[in-house]
Amino acid sequence: MANGEQEEKVAAPAGEHWDRELVQRLAFQALREQRRSRRWGIFFKLLFFGYLVVVLYLAIPADVQVGPHTALVDVTGVIAEEERASADNLVPALRAAFEHRRSRGVIIRANSPGGSPVQADYLYNEIMRLRAEYPDKPVYAVVTDICASACYYVASAADRIYANPASLVGSIGVLYDGFGFTGLMDNVGVERRLITAGQNKGMLDPFSPLKEEDRRHLEGMLDEIHRQFVQAVKNGRGDRLAQDDTLFSGLFWNGERARQLGLVDDFASPGTVAREIIGADEVVDYTPQPDFFQRLSEEFGVGVARVFQPSSPLR
Repeated sequence: MANGEQEEKVAAPAGEHWDRELVQRLAFQALREQRRSRRWGIFFKLLFFGYLVVVLYLAIPADVQVGPHTALVDVTGVIAEEERASADNLVPALRAAFEHRRSRGVIIRANSPGGSPVQADYLYNEIMRLRAEYPDKPVYAVVTDICASACYYVASAADRIYANPASLVGSIGVLYDGFGFTGLMDNVGVERRLITAGQNKGMLDPFSPLKEEDRRHLEGMLDEIHRQFVQAVKNGRGDRLAQDDTLFSGLFWNGERARQLGLVDDFASPGTVAREIIGADEVVDYTPQPDFFQRLSEEFGVGVARVFQPSSPLR
């Protein structure tokens, strides 16, 4: 009996200790759950607040988001249908630049060797139309490195053209180039078999001799396109063009000589034009930007080219 009572007295404290540990564990678990719940609550509140900010920002009209500014549209690279400097790409940008009620003027930053006369004519006509629709908004073309051929076609639609003394400007002409392989075919011993329906369907076939009538037809077509080009430049530049026989010969000049010929009005950078001529320091770029995957592929291509390009001490 005495031993049983002693065992009960010894066992009781152990039971009480086990209960206390269980209560502590439950309390700590509840506290952890409470903290975790509080953290998730804060996260979702911040997420909702960020969503609300974005919605409110998008609801604000663009005219309120941007102050008085100079609108910028880049004409960069080859002017062609599938390129960045295509009419489909740049016409909406030009319209947005002119239509924004807080844009004070438009800069066309030109850096292109030329391209399609069709795409250039689309852009030229759209600039002329926008100039007439928004007479209070000047549009200036600013040449950086090069503005030749179809690029100058586009630039001549601007109110004024600015360049750097070292810029390359001009090349007002039209060309067609190709290759002829008739001699090579004879040397290799390959016979060309060209069958057409229509006597001129095989015109300019590189594996057949060039016919004189084909040459005359092509030259006449190029002359007509050249006349259109010359007339567009004359309409845009007017009396500023010098009386010089080489002006429309396809030659190109540096900016200093181009200014003497009336192809360029003065020397200035895009920043100078925005600040001192348009009078709006803030510049907003309206040029359409490539999507993420296109930028990624281009940057990957550049990186690969740098890896395999031999290094050179001269830059």
